[in-house]
Amino acid sequence: MTARPSEVVLMPIEHVLFDADGVLQELPGGWYSAMEPYLGERAREFLHETWKDELPMLAGQGDYLPVLAATLERYGVRTPVTEVYDAVWKNIVLIEESLEIVRTLRRNGYGVHLGTNQESYRGTHMRTVLGYDELFDVSCYSYDLGVAKPNPEFFTRAAARIGAHPSTILFIDDNPHNITAARTAGLKAEQWTFPQGLPTLHTTFAAHGVDAGPASPFSDVS
Repeated sequence: MTARPSEVVLMPIEHVLFDADGVLQELPGGWYSAMEPYLGERAREFLHETWKDELPMLAGQGDYLPVLAATLERYGVRTPVTEVYDAVWKNIVLIEESLEIVRTLRRNGYGVHLGTNQESYRGTHMRTVLGYDELFDVSCYSYDLGVAKPNPEFFTRAAARIGAHPSTILFIDDNPHNITAARTAGLKAEQWTFPQGLPTLHTTFAAHGVDAGPASPFSDVS
């Protein structure tokens, strides 16, 4: 017999899926500033063009470095593509306060996972050099899943890889379009970015019944 709406039991959150850029890590000064030494006032124009070119690679289709090299050449940049890539794309600073939340959730018995749009070179750097493979239980990189956010299929595949019902997963991301897509796929999802501060994130967790432990020592003190 089908349960009446009042009899439906809500499934508790058992897993937290984190976005990377804007949540766990940042590019100091931002992308435009990072490209200015190579392109000056054309940095913004260049980045918007190369980000568009990058879209298929985010879904695991093709090799990004030759594409980036061709765009740099077209803009008159003579610096080798690997040098530019290392100086900009790999210039990632980890937000230690956010990483500590990940560790706390794991200690409290939650599955902690990564769900991020990356092409293979940057993704591999994050997995190995930044140590994300050791930090997270399951890693869902778009290039590996074969689909990128904000396509809801990204979240369907992520939930399958985690091995959990979508409604038991809480997704944290800084992009509202990704939040909408995650909810479409059946996940719980909330928008948050690290400049908002940990108290806001703790409030979000509490609203979903997630035990994030005692207040972090990195929390803002008024």
